[in-house]
This record gives sequence, C-alpha cells and structure tokens, in this order.
Amino acid sequence: MEGASFGAGRAGGAIDPVDFLKQPQTLLRVTTWIFSIVVFGSIVNECYVNKDSLHPELLCIFNENESACSYGIAVGVIAFFGCIFFFVLDLYFQQISSVKDRKRAVLLDLGFSGFLAFLWFVAFCFLANQWQRTTLTRGFSQGADAARAAITFSFFSIIIWVVLALRALQRYRLGTDMSLFATEQFGTDPSASYPGYPGGSGVESTETYQSPPFTETLEPNPKGYQVPAY
Repeated sequence: MEGASFGAGRAGGAIDPVDFLKQPQTLLRVTTWIFSIVVFGSIVNECYVNKDSLHPELLCIFNENESACSYGIAVGVIAFFGCIFFFVLDLYFQQISSVKDRKRAVLLDLGFSGFLAFLWFVAFCFLANQWQRTTLTRGFSQGADAARAAITFSFFSIIIWVVLALRALQRYRLGTDMSLFATEQFGTDPSASYPGYPGGSGVESTETYQSPPFTETLEPNPKGYQVPAY
C-alpha cells in the first residue's frame, strides 16, 4: 500500500466501515470474541450442576474441580474484553499519526495475541484432562454438551489467536522494513548532502558543443566597388 506504515494507510485517512468489517483481521477478532462468549457462557450457565439428589450443592462438572471452571471463565472473560479493546484499536489505528505509537500498538497486539494463545492452550489441556477424569452421574450428564462445547471452542480459540499473533508479527516486520528503507535513502547526519540524481549510463560524454561552420565568406571587395588610385 502506497504510504502505508505497519499495515495501515496514511494517517488521517477516512474510515470506511464496510472495508474495515471485510478485513480478515476484523473477522478473526469477531470470531474469537464469539468463541470466548461460548466458553465462559457454557461454563457459567451449565457446567455447575448437582451431582445427584443426595448432593444439592452445585459442583463444577470438570471432575468436581473448581479451579478448572474458574480458569475457563477467567480466560474467556479476558479474551472477551481483549477482543473489544483491539477491535477499537484497529478501527482508529489509521488515525495514529506517530510511527512510534503505531509500533507500540502493533507490539501490544503481538504480545497480547501470543499470551492469549498460550492461555487458551492451557485451558484446553486443563479442561480436557479434567473431563476425561470425570465420572458422569445422572446430574453431570445434563451439562455434558456444555462441557464439550467449552473444550472444543477453547481449541479453536488457540488457532485463531495464533493467526492473530502471526498477522501482528507480519505488520511489525512490514513497518520495520519501511523504517530501514527510509534510513538507507536519507542519511542520519543532518549535514549530509542530498544524493544527486544518477545519470542514464553513468558515463560522462566527452563531446563538446561546436557551432556550425559559416557557409558564407566575406569578400574582400564588394561587387561594384573599386578602390580609388591615388
């Protein structure tokens, strides 16, 4: 993109909502935002059940391990608000005029996306391990579908956050390459002279300009004029 910096156009450009919503990065953020709702919503609503009629208290369906449910809810909530924050940041990213601020925003996106991918990986392994150890009683079987949904969408969230981290890394490298290009073209020394425009072949021509020869010669005596004799 002409005049682009860290994957965005020139600062101050108009925001086109339709084009913004069609961007792959925007679609990925909306998708992982929905996945986070599915995970923590499923755990909160259906993964706290009664083991049986003899145990009226609500227990976490993942092997009765409260830490498993709490961790899944915490990661889902963090991803939920993180998606909203970076969605707004992407929307106003083109309005950021400072290249340093754009670089910080891209690095923040890269770090957060990588961190969330790690958290979702831990959540998937933790929930899947506890679910394998769960003894399905009559009460627990009612929330089995919600538990499987939480595990499944935790796995899908890993993939999407890894893709978002890779896209942020690509944007960072694009901005770094453009910075290197700028420093090569213009020297850092303020007293350095601007490079001259190179010639076509790089070889100076040795030919000198010569005026065309005179085609007429001056006659010593004009016609019809005689020199008087003294």
